[in-house]
Amino acid sequence: MKRELPGKRPLPEAAREALREWWSDAWPVLRPVWPVGAILLATVLLAWLGRPLPESLAGLRTAGPYALLVAAAAVAMWFNRGRAFVLAVSLLAFFGAYDYASTPLVYTAGAVCVFANAVLVLLFPERGARFGRAWRWLALMALEGVLVWYLNERSWSRVFPESFLLSAPPTPPLLLRIAFAVAFAAAVARAWPSHTPLDIAMGGGLAAFFIACAWVGEERVYSLFMLSAGAVLLVAVLQESYRMAFRDALTGLPNRRALEEQLRALKPPYTLAMVDVDHFKGFNDTHGHDIGDQVLRLVAARLAEVGGGGRAFRYGGEEFTVLFSGQRLAQAFAHLEASRASIEGYKMAMRGEDRPKGKRAGRQRRSAGKGKEAAAAPGKVLSVTVSMGAAEPGKRLKTPAEVIKAADEALYRAKEGGRNRVSR
Repeated sequence: MKRELPGKRPLPEAAREALREWWSDAWPVLRPVWPVGAILLATVLLAWLGRPLPESLAGLRTAGPYALLVAAAAVAMWFNRGRAFVLAVSLLAFFGAYDYASTPLVYTAGAVCVFANAVLVLLFPERGARFGRAWRWLALMALEGVLVWYLNERSWSRVFPESFLLSAPPTPPLLLRIAFAVAFAAAVARAWPSHTPLDIAMGGGLAAFFIACAWVGEERVYSLFMLSAGAVLLVAVLQESYRMAFRDALTGLPNRRALEEQLRALKPPYTLAMVDVDHFKGFNDTHGHDIGDQVLRLVAARLAEVGGGGRAFRYGGEEFTVLFSGQRLAQAFAHLEASRASIEGYKMAMRGEDRPKGKRAGRQRRSAGKGKEAAAAPGKVLSVTVSMGAAEPGKRLKTPAEVIKAADEALYRAKEGGRNRVSR
């Protein structure tokens, strides 16, 4: 008989459920944050513990930030990411201008222009870097460059006190601190509801640039954090592009391409289940495509919470796939049945103005009393059901493609048997 260690008790079921709910809400936020945090932490450690470059490699202090900022701007342009492109070009312009003329006015005016551009680009929706009126951003940055050059040539720094333009590291001028605070607040406001890699990277890039400005007198630290700002933007653009390629935009689930990538390295034992929304065409025909999209999001959210280590994918249309890697069909069947019952038991109110937007708000309203959400909603309450078919590899089914085909055949048997059931 297994004995429990003294002083250790298993968590109550309610606490485990609360922990799972917290993690399901926190993970979408943390997933795009960790690359930015890792780059900034690595930069801090390098600046603190790293050794200075030998004289033969001293040119990398300048060449490195130039190369990475140019790469970030080029990749952002290639993938048509307007905000990342504007910030990367602004940082590149500042680095080049201060490298050419290291004067207090160029330092302060150039940095303020970077933060101002960030605020402006965050106020507007993402419209890309190659289409529409993206040329206006380039025109604005060119005008800023001419203005900074003119003020510097006319020695306008004499008008302002020295402390207003340049302070001793690590204390940037008051003007820069205010500009950074406004820009960073705009970045946080943009990133908080979206949690996309690029929106989070905007805040990370601005933070790295502000630290670089604070240590502008220390060439090694300044170069490292300018390098970090470019790295944050470059990694975020690639991360965002990966997300767009392998994530379904409507449901947020991994898409069919992501499933195919995982199937290539799959080895038995595993279970594959095909899931289809019952009477989905009727939802679209009766209530419109907006309600159809709500149904797909509901089913996706419930399938994403499947137990047993299962992972849900959007296969296409109203079809989904659930993969249980390392699980036999007998083990996965109970988890599929639980997901099917969870979808059936959810009463979906047609979305109105007062319908909660987030999962947590929805859970709180539903827990307040059964049927309250339906009473608050202006439309009907819809019941959604799904049919599932599952299969596993064996003597007859050797490849994942054959297992998917068998699961699809089991799905048709579930539909022919009356729908709203799991078949194998």
